[in-house]
Amino acid sequence: MHRIWAIIERDLRRFRRSPSLMVISMLMPVMQLIILGHAFGGRVKDLEVGVVDQDHGVPAVKVKEMLQAVAANARTIQTVAYTDQAKAIDDLRNGRISGVLSIPPNFSRKMLAGDDPRLALIEDNTDQFASATLEGTLGAMLRPYNRPPPEERISAAATLSVVEVYPYVPYIQYLLPGTIVLAIFMSAMIGGGIIFIDDKARGLHEGYLVTPIRKFELILGFTLAGAVKAILAGTVLVFAGSLIAGIPHALDPLRLLRLMMMVVTTSLALISMMFLLMVRVSDPLIPRAIYGVLSTVLFYPSGAVYPVKAFPGWMQAIALVDPFTYAVHGFKCLLLKNTGFGAIGFDLLFLVVFSMLTMTFATLLFKRTL
Repeated sequence: MHRIWAIIERDLRRFRRSPSLMVISMLMPVMQLIILGHAFGGRVKDLEVGVVDQDHGVPAVKVKEMLQAVAANARTIQTVAYTDQAKAIDDLRNGRISGVLSIPPNFSRKMLAGDDPRLALIEDNTDQFASATLEGTLGAMLRPYNRPPPEERISAAATLSVVEVYPYVPYIQYLLPGTIVLAIFMSAMIGGGIIFIDDKARGLHEGYLVTPIRKFELILGFTLAGAVKAILAGTVLVFAGSLIAGIPHALDPLRLLRLMMMVVTTSLALISMMFLLMVRVSDPLIPRAIYGVLSTVLFYPSGAVYPVKAFPGWMQAIALVDPFTYAVHGFKCLLLKNTGFGAIGFDLLFLVVFSMLTMTFATLLFKRTL
């Protein structure tokens, strides 16, 4: 470990002498968080809606048939049947579905009696695009379903009562998780890309190559040194971004612990990915040239600024293997919903496995020659 620590210490000493690089890498995501607006479009499709039928009467069956018709034609939603409303709401909180449509026990009786029948839409309002789409789709579905309104004061038409699980989420809060991941990526790009290649071009790696240090120790030392700087950037953005965006209870100790776990795993995943991409590169212009390409290909398909469900199939395929996707999802769960490890467990697992695979391949590709 003392050889690995020597690499980390040397890299951090250099960082201490030139902190402006990290300040710049954190400043740009903060500017994007503050300035970026709502200029994104696209139809949201295939939102999974849990349907809890507690009535089973003819009017309730008709509602479910109309839901299936919407799913088969417009494809805005996909229905998932539940028998337990508590289980459906638990899946909603953990991000497995986008909403729950509850048909209450007396719905059919009230519908036939014209006694103000109501359906309940329980939605995950941390994603305003998805929740607005659900409200619009189901509200439009009920218009042809209802009978002509009577003259009595009590309505006989079925209406939709919207239940928001979380407080109102401004777009700046919705954008914060992606901004944190972008700040970590910029630090990884500088530490794992630009500085790494510049050191090779200046001949600084010659001192490592003449020592008996193993390839894995070199890669691990470079990765940990870059990860420390990326973790610093991510930590600053977690605190500063939460204050700027107005995240409620931002300093809750358990939430901060989970956030730091996401910061560490995201930093390791992105820095190891950069070393894999740059391990055979020697031209210092290449990391600068591909930064824009990488940030576009990795950041925007991740769901940081618009739901993945609105993307075409080829972009959803990118999102499936994109580490940004799982980092953004994890930060959204923690910052916007304040959920536990049950919601981010798979995200952490993916990032850890991704880090191990990229470090392994980087070690295999690393050459002990100049």
